[in-house]
Amino acid sequence: MERVADWQLANPAKYQADGWVQAAGYTGMMALADVSASPRFHDAMMRMAAGNGWKPARRIYHADDHCVTQTYLELYFRHRDPAMIAPTIERFDYILAHPKDGHLEFVGGDKNDRWAWCDSLYMAPPAWLRLYVATGKQAYLDYMVEHWWQTSAYLYDKDEHLYFRDSTYFDKREANGKKVFWGRGNGWVVGGLVRVLQFLPADHPARPRFEQQFREMIARLIPLQQGDGCWRASLLDPASFPEKEESGTGFFCYALAWGVNHGLIERAVGEPAASKAWQALVSCVQPDGKLIHVQPIGADPKKFDENATEPYGVGAFLLAGSEIFRLGGGQPVAK
Repeated sequence: MERVADWQLANPAKYQADGWVQAAGYTGMMALADVSASPRFHDAMMRMAAGNGWKPARRIYHADDHCVTQTYLELYFRHRDPAMIAPTIERFDYILAHPKDGHLEFVGGDKNDRWAWCDSLYMAPPAWLRLYVATGKQAYLDYMVEHWWQTSAYLYDKDEHLYFRDSTYFDKREANGKKVFWGRGNGWVVGGLVRVLQFLPADHPARPRFEQQFREMIARLIPLQQGDGCWRASLLDPASFPEKEESGTGFFCYALAWGVNHGLIERAVGEPAASKAWQALVSCVQPDGKLIHVQPIGADPKKFDENATEPYGVGAFLLAGSEIFRLGGGQPVAK
């Protein structure tokens, strides 16, 4: 994990520092900071956050532009400096006062103003929930729960127990005639479920519903794991996309290991799949620490160069590794 993170820090991607591509990577850096004895990963995140002025990215309602605040909030939990979360409070309070509710059809210039695509469930809900934990303001929690289930009602296929990427995929089919369920897209969702369940109060009325969806998705995903331990870019038509795909695999490994660690998945069921996935992920690490086999930015299954890498793939890898570490009995370092 440290080798992969060090490579990423030494080879920064050319994306905006507060955007989702980088921010998904930061979530993994924070997971590594929790288990590594070295302060360098925490310190890198502090420099990033200070460089961003602790601000969300530019677009007010866009879930992607909320993702970076997850890291600000986790740093706040360590340092308790109100300045770290003041811009996030300002942004989310504005949204509460001026909500953009309505249809979730993925059309029009405002299609990103609501959680209308499955990736958004990783980007925004964990931030809203962390802000609730930081402030105690019930409205943040209520907003997250209400809007998660609005999106689920629209994009979650109750027969397949998988998420469509957005409404434009409802009628599309793969070459084998199956529905199009994108690997990383569903990885975003189960990763988001984990990051919600981490902080959702144990006695919250909606918690059983979140846990049930988590179990349903994991039960569906385990049989879709391929022989080499990876999942493919297309979950139901792996033959059309035979390349290993690290980012979806990373999020699935993360969710599996976390589920076992927290008693939501039986160890006999989850641990073999998680361990097999982790070995597959490690096989994607080059000697210098570069992580490859990461599908580039997109919205659906695609073929891609096996040497491709992206910060969100590193984030998924580090999140998975942090839970595999705990699965093997490792303990977080006292901070």
